[in-house]
Amino acid sequence: MGIFRFKKFSVCDDRATMKVGTDAVLLGAWSDVDRAKTILDIGSGSGVISLMMAQRSDPDSRIDAVELSADDAKQSSENILNSPWLLKISITHTSIQNFLPETKYDLIICNPPYFTNSLLPPVETRSKVRHDITLTLDELLAATVRLLSPTGKFCLILPVTESELFIEKAKSKKLFLHHLTRFYSRADKPQERSLMEMAFVSAQLREDSLVLHQSKDQWTDEYKALTKEFYLDRQKNKAV
Repeated sequence: MGIFRFKKFSVCDDRATMKVGTDAVLLGAWSDVDRAKTILDIGSGSGVISLMMAQRSDPDSRIDAVELSADDAKQSSENILNSPWLLKISITHTSIQNFLPETKYDLIICNPPYFTNSLLPPVETRSKVRHDITLTLDELLAATVRLLSPTGKFCLILPVTESELFIEKAKSKKLFLHHLTRFYSRADKPQERSLMEMAFVSAQLREDSLVLHQSKDQWTDEYKALTKEFYLDRQKNKAV
């Protein structure tokens, strides 16, 4: 059984389509949860982002998670039941297109399908998760516009090309980029991901960057500071 142990919770991902990785942990640690009482995790996977949101948010905040895959929904539910926040998080096994809650959300967070134009990987379930087969960028944007509160924030992570496309699409729906962090695995390599925070209210864009490794396999001080509330020291190499 694959078990990833964090400081305050553990995640089993042996039956999850996508394993716990840097993208999810990075997004969960980076996203601003300030004053977020209602949080939506689109595509819960193993449940790691939902659990990170539960740890970081106010005690009375509520996290709803939506997951299309039956196996992932079951595993994320099991991980949540074994966590300190079983009453704070709710998992719904459905598509985000068919998710019809009674509330709008202060924060929507998503590590979405991507690699729109890349070759499909051989495993069908992985293909469905990591490509826009079951959730296109347009559908993700439509769901966000429908479910985000007027003063809410939307946080997501995408590869560079997809992020540029999504930013332009979002503008047409009056969803504006507030914060952009360019993520690099190493300082001498091209940018690999974009972390984005968006909202319905236009504001001056805040831009910065984050590098994962400083030398060999040593994490940078900035990345260690960002994730210090989650990683155990001995897990340093497992999440990358």
